[in-house]
Amino acid sequence: MSYDFNADEIFEIAGQIERNGAKFYKLAAKIIDNPSARELFLSLSEMENEHEKTFISLRASLSNKEKEKTVFDPEEESVLYLKALADSRVFLKKDIPDILSNKNQSEKDFIKIILDYAIGAEKDSIVFYLGMKDLVPENMGKNKIDQIIKEEMSHIRLLGKEMAALNKQAK
Repeated sequence: MSYDFNADEIFEIAGQIERNGAKFYKLAAKIIDNPSARELFLSLSEMENEHEKTFISLRASLSNKEKEKTVFDPEEESVLYLKALADSRVFLKKDIPDILSNKNQSEKDFIKIILDYAIGAEKDSIVFYLGMKDLVPENMGKNKIDQIIKEEMSHIRLLGKEMAALNKQAK
């Protein structure tokens, strides 16, 4: 049996992914000693918070049709499934302590580990949204999911720029 989802459900999960990302960046900022890296991670945490607000706004702008359930689901199992999937694929709760416990590395290497993990998580979120987009019918807000993907792509560009700057410093 195949399930279709609506844009409302995807935006709800997008908010959860943004909250997970904000928490990750805030934790990274707390344990990093480098002031500019701390500022970067706090800034990324705030961007995730802003993205969550964007998704809340986009979700509020959805038409009733785009919020309509695609299947009979009185227990909200489809949303629980999406939440579990998001929590197990993007900014993995179980990985965050492991990533952030690598403090025995040099500061620059530690920052690279955090950035590398963050780039991977942002890429995973894009893959997640691309997959979810295929499950949203056109009349249920499919085109609005592209806005989520664009937001996540902006994070990858920023993180990539920071990684390139660190790598340039190493030479």
